[in-house]
Amino acid sequence: MVKRKDAAQPAAKSPATTPPTAKVAPPQQRPPAAGGVAEQQQPSKFRFATLLFRIASLAFALYTLYKRMYPPPSTVDLDLDNKARIRHAPIERDPLRQDAVLEAFKHSYRAYEKDAFGSDDYHPISHRGSNMSPAGPVGYFLIDSLDSLLLTGLTDEYRRARDWVEKLSFDLDDKFHTFEITIRVLGGLLSAYHYSGENDQMLLDKAVDLADRLLPAFETPSGLPMSFVNLAQRQGIPDPDNRGMTSVAEAGTLQLEFKYLSHLTGNRVYRDKVEKVMEVIRAQPSKDGLVPIFMTPDTGSFVLSDIRLGSRGDSYYEYLSKQYFQTNRTEPVYRQMHQVAMRGIAQHLVKKSTTRGLVYTSELLPRRNAATGQIELVDTPKQDHLVCFLGATLLLGVTDGNTLPVPPDESQFDEHETDDWYLGKQLIRTCVDTYVETKTGLAPEIVYFHTHPNDAKKYGREWFINSRKPGPDQEPPIDARNILRPETVESLFVAYRVTGDPIYREWGWKIFQAFEKHCRLPGGGYASIRDVDELPVRHEDRMETFWISETLKYLYLLFSDADVIPLDRYTLNTEAHPLPNFTPKYW
Repeated sequence: MVKRKDAAQPAAKSPATTPPTAKVAPPQQRPPAAGGVAEQQQPSKFRFATLLFRIASLAFALYTLYKRMYPPPSTVDLDLDNKARIRHAPIERDPLRQDAVLEAFKHSYRAYEKDAFGSDDYHPISHRGSNMSPAGPVGYFLIDSLDSLLLTGLTDEYRRARDWVEKLSFDLDDKFHTFEITIRVLGGLLSAYHYSGENDQMLLDKAVDLADRLLPAFETPSGLPMSFVNLAQRQGIPDPDNRGMTSVAEAGTLQLEFKYLSHLTGNRVYRDKVEKVMEVIRAQPSKDGLVPIFMTPDTGSFVLSDIRLGSRGDSYYEYLSKQYFQTNRTEPVYRQMHQVAMRGIAQHLVKKSTTRGLVYTSELLPRRNAATGQIELVDTPKQDHLVCFLGATLLLGVTDGNTLPVPPDESQFDEHETDDWYLGKQLIRTCVDTYVETKTGLAPEIVYFHTHPNDAKKYGREWFINSRKPGPDQEPPIDARNILRPETVESLFVAYRVTGDPIYREWGWKIFQAFEKHCRLPGGGYASIRDVDELPVRHEDRMETFWISETLKYLYLLFSDADVIPLDRYTLNTEAHPLPNFTPKYW
């Protein structure tokens, strides 16, 4: 159990003292200045000194103002227990900040629409688009953006996008990633259909057509899906790069989309396919709810592999509680699975940094012990930016999907809820630290935490970017990139909604300003950067689809009213597509 650290108390201030008034001789009685300076020269020297004093005062005032407006990363308030801060104001729209995010959204989408409309990917530096397959576009970028266009009120842009979707065909003779096309395209279609008032039958028809083409991926002996599917041939394809194995995230992050489609259509087949996946996972042994990242579709068994909350593991844990919330809490098995997994995370993966006590999660990697020949799980202090979803998952779990008062009465939490509440907030704080402690104010893709205090003190940070080589001409490691990821701002949005604490808005605004400063391109769009610790930045020619569908959406929601996508009535899939909660009718 992670222990709560008492907040430091401010030192008491010494009482102010007033010096005795100095007696000054009348001007006519003052002696000449040392060195025989004439009396008549004193006024000019006095005026000059006064002028210098005023200039210095003005400079200090301007410097103080500048520091308030543009504080360096190390001065950003990361104290979650700051009792002096005004807390828990009503959750109301912040118009200035939300409008700034909206302008960034327009700057992003309109550049895509102008240069690459309909393409799966956008390259904002070369002003061109590209597709995932030579067979043609599958709608990754545009369909991923549909509900964001509706949410932000860009109705003309939405209408043009919707008309493009109507002409889109999924009859593409190539393999597509089952997981990615489900969360982006199927999830995007279903969310847009809901926000159309469930009146635009074309969107639902497209969703059904796509889902039917994805079903063959589940045709395995165990029922676990294959990683790829040929949409035209309707044939599942094993992952050639991982010996045909499926990751637990690929298998366990299809449920929200397929279950909602069954709810809309009355066709149980979609729900049954993904529910079978969860039955297979539940039947396998776990390490206190923690599971390896790889499974084999032939047997349904886990394969000896890493246990981690980053890539290939992350959204499996995210979808446990979300399956419970989505069906209006009618499937308590997923609440239980969530609780067991969160206990396992706290027991086996949660660590504290060496000097400042930042809470982070590590990974367990299977390695053979040279002395004994036995396979052991070796703890590795590595945390992906992807892990930053976990703060939101913990806080939503404690508040039963934001159904408690805001802020909740923490005295009513049991021991496990108290631990999850504290852990969720502390993990978010650590994720923000990986932003504000870089030269750009943006987080790297992956960090490793120092395990020795001397290293943390030497380099001035609790964590470091691995594989960085010395020398000005060295290419930055891939871990140093920032590709506009959403996970930290996702957790900031959820944390603000469930606590009402304005610190989460302040942190989100800092991150948004860093994106504006370093990723915005004058010609339109935003670009990834190659090294978060390099100034001036070097851009990469890509604006990921999740920049619009997730990162900017979460920032927009962070500064919105509480009744915009209320979390007690909506569940957002892992690509931030809001799907309404429902009570199942057909199972």
